[in-house]
Amino acid sequence: MSRPLTLPVEAARQVRRPRTRWTFLILLVLPLLVVAAFAVGGDDEGGQSFSDLATEGSGNFAVFMLLVSADLLILIVAALFVGDSIPAEASWSSLRYLLTAPVPRSRLLTSKLLVGLGSAALAVTVLLVWVLLVGGLFYGWDPLNLRAGGELDWPTTLARLGVAGAYILLAQLPFAALAFWVGVRTDAPLGAVGAAVIAAIVSSILDALPALGEWRRGLPNHYSRQWVGLFSQDADWAGLLPGVLWALLYTVVFLALAYRHFNRKDILS
Repeated sequence: MSRPLTLPVEAARQVRRPRTRWTFLILLVLPLLVVAAFAVGGDDEGGQSFSDLATEGSGNFAVFMLLVSADLLILIVAALFVGDSIPAEASWSSLRYLLTAPVPRSRLLTSKLLVGLGSAALAVTVLLVWVLLVGGLFYGWDPLNLRAGGELDWPTTLARLGVAGAYILLAQLPFAALAFWVGVRTDAPLGAVGAAVIAAIVSSILDALPALGEWRRGLPNHYSRQWVGLFSQDADWAGLLPGVLWALLYTVVFLALAYRHFNRKDILS
């Protein structure tokens, strides 16, 4: 007999959800809106920031789009895909029926977690591929022009964009895991995403306070922009390690709390 709620089944269920389609539609529309904004506002010349160089080629446009989307858009996407699945089932009053399939609670939670993480990773991948294509069509197919002068070839640009995309997603996993934990405790889908966004805002505010000194290093998003150091002649690979370790620590803690609560919870919805 086939096992109920396998990963392909759960993935198919998530693809059919309107919020999944709307999320990917927004990811596809956003770069076109940025191109339109550049066309209306004109190009700034002479500057050396990523925004000043955004229209100099596909590589630069991709890095700029990562900059403007990493801290909020990708955060919301990750929190939505990872944290929304359990409360959505509860709000539809279908969660208790899934558990009588029979589906062990840990396996149900794992299926939804893995599909959520896969969906978030797919969203980041689609965004990267799409911004490279849009940048090439509108601004040419030049690789990354560096702010300090010179440029990276396409193989190096693509490799570092891939690492940057993976790091950005990893940096948002603590908040996605927080949304997952809140999601198993509530029947309100937006509550999980809202908790993740509020936590990110509070963490950013605390990170901006010099009075906290070295304590800021332990905040979930203190190292969230370390990936920018990849886009120079001498990439700062070592600078990524603290961010990776802190992100994994927070993620494991919040996921453990989610599993602990869900396995003991009375399912009424």
